[in-house]
Amino acid sequence: MRKILAIIGLLMITSQLFSQLVVAEQDELKRFEKTKTIAFLEPNPLLVYNRIIKDVMEKHWDVTEFEVKKYDGEEFEQLRLDPNLSFLMINRIYYERDKTRAQYQFLNLSLGGNYELAAQMPTISGLPISYVDVEEDTYDYKLGLILRFIQEHIKVSMEHPDLNKSRKMIRFYRKELTDIHDKTLYVLKEELGPEVNTLQEIKDVYPHDVKIATKEEITKVINSRDPDAVILHQVGPKNTKRKARCWNVIMGADDAKLYYFNYHMIKRGKRPEGLLKKDFKRLSRQ
Repeated sequence: MRKILAIIGLLMITSQLFSQLVVAEQDELKRFEKTKTIAFLEPNPLLVYNRIIKDVMEKHWDVTEFEVKKYDGEEFEQLRLDPNLSFLMINRIYYERDKTRAQYQFLNLSLGGNYELAAQMPTISGLPISYVDVEEDTYDYKLGLILRFIQEHIKVSMEHPDLNKSRKMIRFYRKELTDIHDKTLYVLKEELGPEVNTLQEIKDVYPHDVKIATKEEITKVINSRDPDAVILHQVGPKNTKRKARCWNVIMGADDAKLYYFNYHMIKRGKRPEGLLKKDFKRLSRQ
């Protein structure tokens, strides 16, 4: 499970696609409800993730009973055969059809069972959290929101069994997008493109409430489930890779609903990493 997973034809990467949107079978979803979720710590004991995941799950995880465990390869190989268990783990993923050969870190939720290989375990929900080799402080402060989206995606899948293909699921999310004009958009300074990195520059193209916040402020808003706040979740290379995509997704702080998702190819001098002026223009029209 810790090896790099190749996603072959699972999703085509298009301009309207943010991530690998897993579509689970209904029997898998029903089985998941009865499982106990094991959240494995990362092998590196120095990671902040290992220190905070238990507290974050206590605040934001409510779909199953859970336990946080130190990762051990031999123990995992035994536990993963148990159909009464599910597993929350960080996996490395790349898309074989992606010419950039970028590797992403996903926080994935998978089902245990009598599968010959760990790679055969059904993944029922997940979300990209960063590129590989990007510092964890780009996502650790919003783990609560990421966990809630993972659970929300499961609920959507169960409530809409007709959404049995990834493209149908993407169309559903697109159709459900609504404007955020009556909410406050929380972003980090470093997540903004150079043309819109002040409130005045943003206001020129997006005349609605934006808060250039600290990570601590965003964590507080997520923990309080502020219904009037939306949070930017950005997945970019952070100067670790020259040819790459920058993904921008906006989620509700209270319900983890998707309000916006898109990406652009980073091109030096033309399309920098960040939430760009064109994104704010789209948000203004949405």
